[in-house]
Amino acid sequence: MFLVELTYTAPLDAVDALVPAHVAWLDEQYEKGFFLASGQKSPDDGGVILAVAEDRARIEEIVAGDPFAVAGVCAYRVTEFIATKTAPELAHHRQAPG
Repeated sequence: MFLVELTYTAPLDAVDALVPAHVAWLDEQYEKGFFLASGQKSPDDGGVILAVAEDRARIEEIVAGDPFAVAGVCAYRVTEFIATKTAPELAHHRQAPG
């Protein structure tokens, strides 16, 4: 499982102009089963995405397609973790300790 942290690197008006395209990209990733949860950070200096994929390279490929990434308005930090405990609704994403 992966935690993707987005941090804005451009003024909010530049980010806001891309929000509709970013939301469409998010919707596409949810439909494909890659994203489990997402939202803005508070204070609003970026966002967070909880994601699943076969490996880190795949997540990085997906993130590279975000309109925010394409336009260069935010930086991304991808953290992989082993989800050994989850809510019942996410049980099929649980992993054995490495």
